[in-house]
Amino acid sequence: MSTTIRPALPADVRGINRLVEPMTHTGILLGKDLVSYYESVQEFLVACDDDGRVVGCGALHVMWEDLAEVRTLAVHDDLRGTGLGHRLLDALLERALHLGLQRVFCLTFEVEFFSRHGFEVMSEEVDPDVYNQLLRSPDEGIAEFLDLARVKPNTLGNTRMLRTLPTTDD
Repeated sequence: MSTTIRPALPADVRGINRLVEPMTHTGILLGKDLVSYYESVQEFLVACDDDGRVVGCGALHVMWEDLAEVRTLAVHDDLRGTGLGHRLLDALLERALHLGLQRVFCLTFEVEFFSRHGFEVMSEEVDPDVYNQLLRSPDEGIAEFLDLARVKPNTLGNTRMLRTLPTTDD
């Protein structure tokens, strides 16, 4: 079976939800309402099998002029260990480069997986002016990036990781 990675379409949203929903019961991913997926469909890439079934997904959510977050990276149980997750993450990082971003954030239990892609446990401080701007966002991902206390119940056990992308000068 081959898989194709492409930008998600609104018609893929229910497939994304079917893929992600079981992972929300185990706490691997946070649950979202269908409307949230529709609102952010342009952020998603999907991996589809030969029958067009969504078997993997991932999103790149821009948070600031130089920063984005990898969100909702998921692969169907039957395809874990095949490299599909790595292909999806590489495609999301390529998208970040195309957008001119310099850093990509993730909040994950899969530290080893993301480390293989150059992510490091986050220790960097956020510039105070940027921090104050980011505080104005209602987005939970930004709250997670800032390590705000109000998101702690959702992030227990997760690791905040960051990757710096190569610049055009590198």
